[in-house]
This record gives sequence, structure tokens and C-alpha cells, in this order.
Amino acid sequence: MERSKKKTRYDETLIVVILILAAIGLVLLYSTSAYNGRVKFQDSLYYLKKQGFATVLGLLGMAFIAQIDYHRWIPLSIPGYLTAIALSVAVILFGDEYNGSKRWLSLGPFSFQPSEFAKVAVILFLAWLVSKNVKKMHKFRTLILMMLPVLPIVGLVGASNLSTAIIILGIAVVLIFVASPKYSQFIWMASVGIAFMGVFLAMESYRLERIAIWQHPEQYEKGYQTLQGLYAIGSGGLFGRGLGNSVQKLGFLPEAQNDMIFSIICEELGLVGAGIIILLFLILIWRLFVTASKAPDLLGALIASGAMAHMMIQVILNIAVVTNTIPNTGITLPFISYGGTSVMFLLLEMGLVLNVSSLVQ
Repeated sequence: MERSKKKTRYDETLIVVILILAAIGLVLLYSTSAYNGRVKFQDSLYYLKKQGFATVLGLLGMAFIAQIDYHRWIPLSIPGYLTAIALSVAVILFGDEYNGSKRWLSLGPFSFQPSEFAKVAVILFLAWLVSKNVKKMHKFRTLILMMLPVLPIVGLVGASNLSTAIIILGIAVVLIFVASPKYSQFIWMASVGIAFMGVFLAMESYRLERIAIWQHPEQYEKGYQTLQGLYAIGSGGLFGRGLGNSVQKLGFLPEAQNDMIFSIICEELGLVGAGIIILLFLILIWRLFVTASKAPDLLGALIASGAMAHMMIQVILNIAVVTNTIPNTGITLPFISYGGTSVMFLLLEMGLVLNVSSLVQ
């Protein structure tokens, strides 16, 4: 009876910040996408309706998963990971291509990105694998053996979506790091990872071209989006032009509702508004860290740590790309950028963490 009472004690701060981010995300998405929706689909609500539907499904799924003991998902971790690999292969063979990237699978009228499912599948799979081998984590050989099963999904996803492959690799490194008693071993792992990324970048000429565009966006036609995003950020000033008053979203910044939405946030809400959005993400990451620190067992700690790593890496990469701090990798801002698959699986992932928080002593 006492255990069932504890299950209802979710992290209230975590719930509130998730709901705030989801709500703000819909408002900002509508503000950014209304013009594109009206021009392309004669419906200014087009993007909002699709994102709203995915958000509602995600919230319902989050509420459902939050009530299920996270240990019950472990028998599905291996089938889930194998499914992620199969879906990634299907994308390469049968995937739909949009804006030059093959990342989607279509099932009738619905399309989704298997790479978003892969992130959650990797967190569960590695949480199970690492917790099962925790007594041997002091051995460098064990660290390598923990990484090897993740490389196939990294390679398959990275073939069409380098940014998501980096996130998955980052999640894996964080989970192994959390369980490892010897941090010095990660110097070798980092060296191997850098070498792997170097080979991966050299395999496709367009990836090296992105580095050149990053250094001199004004000299390349493909640097147009980056320049327009920087114009949006610069014109926002301290308090912005006002919600809905962006100029860059009116056809100047292509697909503004996707990866570059943070630049429109800066233009409309200014440095202050962008700072508030970043603060909300920091609070979310902090609560994920607290849940991981206080989790009842290693498995729960690893699940929360994986979600924390996912959120942290994706937010940092998106903002770094928008501000041209790193080369453009095409990555969404969690809860805010347009992408039904992304927001839905993010919320399902948050449901897992909420269940871990409900079991904290």
C-alpha cells in the first residue's frame, strides 16, 4: 500500500516545465509557421493542427507510461532496439525524401521519423545492458563491448541524419560514463569517437562542404539559410519585434518552423524571450538530473540520465547551429520545432522519467 502511494508522487516541477514548454512550443510554432501554411496549403493553421495532434497524443502517452513501472519495459528493450535497426534499414531502402534528406517512412497518410524512436530504444536498451554488466564496468574491454551494439544504429541513422547519429552516440557515452568508476578510460573512448567521426565526415563530400559553408556562409548559396537566421537574431535586439511580427519568417528564412525556429524566437521575443526559453530547458535538464541522482536503482538512474543527455545535447546542438557556432546539421529544438514524431517520442520519454521520479524514496 505504501509503494502505491509513492507511485503517485511525481516530480511536479518536471511536469509543470514539460507542460509549459509544450504549450509555448505550440504558440511559437503557430507564430512562425502561419505564413508558410497559408502560402503552401492555404491554411495558416496547417502546421499547428498537425503539431497539436501529435502533442495531445504524446501527452496522453506520457500520462499512461508514467503509471507503468519502468522495470516492465526492460523485456522489450532488445526487441525495441532490433526494431529501431530494422526501421533504419527500411528508411535507407524505402524512405521518403524531403528537402534532400531521406529520413521518413510513410504508412498510408501518416509519415514518421524512425530515428526519433531509435533514441528512446537506445536509452532503454543501454540502460538494461549497462545495469546488467555494472560489476565489470571498471574494465576498458567492457566499455568497448557496451559501445559496440550501438554502432550499427549510429551508422544506419547517420547515413541520412548525422545530427541524430551524434545524439544517439552522445546518449550512449553518457550512460556508460555514469556507470563507469574509471573516468580516465573515456580519454581513449573520446579518441576513438573523434577518429570515427572523422572517417564518417570524409565518407560524404557534402559533409565536408558544410564545414566550408559554416566558415564562410556568405560565399555559398547553401549558406543563405544561416545568414537569414543570423539576420533574424540580430534584428531582435533586447526585447524583440513582438510575437507574430517577425519579418524573416515571411519567405526570407526557408522552412522557419523547423530547425531555425530559435532565430525567429530571438527576432520576435528578443534576447530576453530567448533567455526565458533557455532557462526553461535548464530547469528541465536540472530536474532530469535530480531524478537520475535520486533514482531507486541504477536502471532508473540510467533511464533518467539518458533522457537528460538527449535533451541537453539536442538543445545545445540546435542553438549552436542557429547561431552558426557549429556547422549546420539539421536538428530540431525539442518541444518547439515542427515535427510530430519528435514531440510525441519526447513526451513518451518524459513519461518514463516521470515514473522513475514517482519511485524516488
